[in-house]
Amino acid sequence: MKAKGSASVGKLGVSFAALVTVAWMTPAVAQQVAIDNNDIGGVVTGANGPEAGVWVIAETRDLPTRYIKIVTTDDRGRYVIPDLPRANYDVWVRGYGLVDSPKQKVALGKNIDLKAVPAPSRAAAAEYYPAQYWFAMVKVPAENLFPGTGATGNGMSQQMSDRGMWFRNLKTDGCVSCHALGTKATRTIPAALGHFNTGAEAWERRLQSGQASGPMMGAIGRFDTQRALAAFGEWTDRVAKGDLPKNTPPRPQGRERNIVVTQWDWNTPTSYLHDEIATDRNNPRSNANGRIYGATEASSDMVPWLDPVDNTAGLIKTEYRDDKTPTSKEDPIYGASAYWGNEPIWDSHTNTHNPMMDSKGRLWLTARIRPNANPAFCKAGSNHPSAKVFPTNASGRQVEMYDPQTQKITMVDLCFATHHLQFDKKGILWFSSGGGGGGVVGWLDVNKFDQTKDEQASQGWSPFVLDTNGNGKRDAGWVEPDGKVDPAKDKRILTGLYGASPNPADGTVWGSILGFPGGVLRFDPATQLSEYYEVPWKNAKVAANQQGFSPRGMDITSDGVVWTVLASGDFASFDRRLCNANQTKGPAIADPQNACPQGWKLYRMPGPDFEGEEGKPGAGAEAPYYNWVDQHNTLGLGENVPIATGNNGDHLAALVNGQWVVMRVPYPLGYFAKGMDGRIDDPATGWKGKGLWSTYSTRAVQHIEGGKGNTSKVVHFQLRPDPLAK
Repeated sequence: MKAKGSASVGKLGVSFAALVTVAWMTPAVAQQVAIDNNDIGGVVTGANGPEAGVWVIAETRDLPTRYIKIVTTDDRGRYVIPDLPRANYDVWVRGYGLVDSPKQKVALGKNIDLKAVPAPSRAAAAEYYPAQYWFAMVKVPAENLFPGTGATGNGMSQQMSDRGMWFRNLKTDGCVSCHALGTKATRTIPAALGHFNTGAEAWERRLQSGQASGPMMGAIGRFDTQRALAAFGEWTDRVAKGDLPKNTPPRPQGRERNIVVTQWDWNTPTSYLHDEIATDRNNPRSNANGRIYGATEASSDMVPWLDPVDNTAGLIKTEYRDDKTPTSKEDPIYGASAYWGNEPIWDSHTNTHNPMMDSKGRLWLTARIRPNANPAFCKAGSNHPSAKVFPTNASGRQVEMYDPQTQKITMVDLCFATHHLQFDKKGILWFSSGGGGGGVVGWLDVNKFDQTKDEQASQGWSPFVLDTNGNGKRDAGWVEPDGKVDPAKDKRILTGLYGASPNPADGTVWGSILGFPGGVLRFDPATQLSEYYEVPWKNAKVAANQQGFSPRGMDITSDGVVWTVLASGDFASFDRRLCNANQTKGPAIADPQNACPQGWKLYRMPGPDFEGEEGKPGAGAEAPYYNWVDQHNTLGLGENVPIATGNNGDHLAALVNGQWVVMRVPYPLGYFAKGMDGRIDDPATGWKGKGLWSTYSTRAVQHIEGGKGNTSKVVHFQLRPDPLAK
């Protein structure tokens, strides 16, 4: 008779406990791995011999800031952790199907063979899964509840006019815009919040916690609120009772095993990062081996920096002009945080959102330097050329520049809201407004500003006007957004760019448009005209697997192909060269869903679909926040490779010739990027002299593995020619 509580026995009669015993008794494979005196190498073996595709992690706190380096074993279980700074390291094995092996103190220049530890149960194994595998367990409302017809109809809120809107609010444009769902911290309810009769009650209280309570309550309000709370509560109730993900993540394969991940701690435990910058987008050899800089958004007025050469980190204080500039410390707290109580841990006036570096190595940040009301030169009655065309009354964020040479900050007042920013080849700095319907695209001629210091004359902005009369120029007297298309006139649309990227091929500027179904917009500085193309959704001209919705981040290739990540769980490209000439102007451009559907191509992001929804449009559990195009082959996968942030999957995902290369960050769990960029430090050293830079960008830093006390980390991805390159 099987004893109560004993492990299950398979066909070969080997229990989980026996597997653990076998793993520890199996002798190491008799082979040496070639290493240098600043490397660690060896072989990882498990119950059945060499363990392929598992991670070996080296970590030290002996350096000025915490340092971690992670590699993957090859098909014979061999590994090499290269180029470690002189320090004492803890080394261990992590992998899917395993639990962490005991940490070993390892000296540099030594071969050390490691033993993988099989997970004693599926539950133990699942603790190491990326968040998306747990998130995929959330039950989605049935299709027959859409469109919502209210209490007297099908019971679904009338604001839920499409099931895709539910997916959008569930993922990228809801909770996952700030942190992953499915992490240990989000699939469980903190005991500090108290006792609740239902999971829905627990979630309602959870969303009222801390300084993010306003945005969180706003996000849940975009659903059918009670139904959404019930769905989240039912999910966490099932998890608490022992339900597990149906799907299992694959181990790294092929080139994924060649990735080297290096991390450094930076910033503070009470503030978070939005993203980072390492170099000039147009010249990735700029700032070689230099500092990495970050933007802390609403959490602090500090800019964190990291020196990856001497492994030091620090903070630079941003500045603002007006003492009346508001601060996030004033944001309401509806309920005590499970981590920080009622303490307002965020205090930011400047609200720096996105950093960018110019050709001189100077740091530019979208930043708030004053209250929202614009100065007179922006408004009606001003002689400013842009104000004569389209006056503006307010802007929530402007821009400032930090010069590392002088260590001084220069603030520039702007008439338009700023969010993301990027330089074109001519040194013009282009801005998005954040997608909130700002109504204009703005720019700053940095070369002119450097020469004149005239912030008014160096900037400009334009409304978004479609060439619906087809004459190739922006005419006065356009039709306003609420008016009907007039074939004899142009038509203004009310929108705002979220991402913004200049096209290196022709000098136009492209941006992503949030919303449902959302799309991408092209602005031509020469004509001041715009074109808007929606993502195909429920479009009879397009195959079902090529339909999606709700872009967020975006970027562009050197030959003008736009890439954007979608809340539907897809990575999408738009190629305007595939459009017909009559689709880019005239009355046709006023129908964005049908203007050029053939220009789109969609790729489902790696990872599971929501359980029970497999294969359906919008059902991917991944929710990418942003993406970037490696125009200069700074990683080694090729020029113009698009790379998306796998925000629920602890990874970056590169699409190479239609195939995914998943670059996982397995430790600490909770990697959540909002941006990346590539830098070439020394082309003569091959893979060692280049790579991608990113950062942990979750707003809830306490959700990172290890809990309260964590800080964000800078993450460096490098691609070796093979898993043993040193």
